Amino acid sequence: MNLPLNIPALSPASPQFINLYTDAVPGQAPGPVQELSEGLMAAAASVSPKYFYNALGSKLFEAITALSEYYPTRTEAGIFGASHAQIAQTLADRGIHHPCLIDLGAGNCAKAMALIPHLQPRQYVPVDISADFLKEAAEQVQSRFPALDIVGLGMDFSAGLALPDEVQAHDRVFFYPGSSLGNFHPEQALQFLQHMADPAQGRARGLLLGIDLVKDTATLEAAYDDSLGVTAAFNKNLLLNVNQLLQSDFDVRQWRHVALFNAAQSRIEMHLEAMHALSVRWPGHTRRFEAGERIHTESSYKYTLGGMTALLKQAGFRQVRHWSDPQNWFAVFWAAV
Repeated sequence: MNLPLNIPALSPASPQFINLYTDAVPGQAPGPVQELSEGLMAAAASVSPKYFYNALGSKLFEAITALSEYYPTRTEAGIFGASHAQIAQTLADRGIHHPCLIDLGAGNCAKAMALIPHLQPRQYVPVDISADFLKEAAEQVQSRFPALDIVGLGMDFSAGLALPDEVQAHDRVFFYPGSSLGNFHPEQALQFLQHMADPAQGRARGLLLGIDLVKDTATLEAAYDDSLGVTAAFNKNLLLNVNQLLQSDFDVRQWRHVALFNAAQSRIEMHLEAMHALSVRWPGHTRRFEAGERIHTESSYKYTLGGMTALLKQAGFRQVRHWSDPQNWFAVFWAAV
């Protein structure tokens, strides 16, 4: 289904692609080399989950979303499928008829492609740290919606939401599905949402947000430690990406995947655990890991409906509503500035 012809494309050269993902910029967040080195040299070693997403990592995550244990993707898709008309009407009630749809962590853009016929955006802005993967996905969106203006951004949006001038400034609706907000510590999540609502940064009119909800431990842990080992491969591939970025010498065969639910923190944790004592080297540094020592690679916080509503309002969003599945395993939130 294509966009109506009365919605003009803003640029005949779509899809545009702008790669903003570079190393350190003075006065901004540290670049990949510094960030990775600092995380690995810390007493409790860690690597940000954004480094899962090189080209192979993006494809592995696609495979994860098709696994029987991984309920979030299909549950969220079911919510959108049942509620897209109500979502579109909610935006229309706010006077938003043809938004600039900014898709954070767009990946293969499949979730946005299911929404575009209903929201009818004037501009679509997929954003992802995996630039090459995003380019291919944006071209597929353009093929399906040839009249749609598309501006793809290769970008680490966790470092800030200042978008280039090619992104239209009015009627911005941020689309952040997949419960990726859960990768932020709650205080960081609040700051990120505040930046989104800030008229000097994100300039959001509204936000469509997918959030995984608290549920039984067995279901949560199975979703992050599947029987086929795809999630384990996804986690270990992070080390290959680190090797490329940091010129380190991690050997994935020396590490095992660990996933557990930390009930006190209300979060799933993923780790890579050293199977025996070993040392890892990269320019200027050596880090020794003892047997059983771990690298923390992801936290995925799980929220209650009330907890997320309160967080959105604290961040500056006024109108908040949600849609959920019959089991209340997942929720899609709409929040307006």
